[in-house]
Amino acid sequence: MSIYDKLAQLGITLPPVAVPAAAYVPFVQTGKLIFLSGHIAKQDGKPWVGQLGLTMTTDEAKPAARAVAIDLMGTLAAACQAAGTDLNGVKRIVKVLSLVNSTATYTEQHLVTNGCSELIGEVFGSAAGAHARSAFGVAQLPLGACVEIELIAELK
Repeated sequence: MSIYDKLAQLGITLPPVAVPAAAYVPFVQTGKLIFLSGHIAKQDGKPWVGQLGLTMTTDEAKPAARAVAIDLMGTLAAACQAAGTDLNGVKRIVKVLSLVNSTATYTEQHLVTNGCSELIGEVFGSAAGAHARSAFGVAQLPLGACVEIELIAELK
């Protein structure tokens, strides 16, 4: 099944690349690797605000990480197009790095990040979608977002 068929089956429409709000680009390709800049969680087009352990629970934030995965795939699709391919040209999702806006005592950043990792695995399959990962708790994120995630992918 193609990546696009899987997305359709899941009812997911990929968004266009967001215009950067600061001095950076949405993605960079070097060789066969594509590095995606961090994407903050958004809900209804606005930052999905919250701090884990204070104003949000793990179960409330996991869908936010899933939403970030959808935005990341939209940017990855644009990066693939710039490289002359599409999402079916992704050999592997190499790494996911997740920053979770959390209190000093909150310890479930990895469970929040599963919202992203599980969707990527479902879309890209067990071989191409299995990735290395880091999940960190941070004191704050841009615009008060609850989670920010970046991704590295390898093209075929």
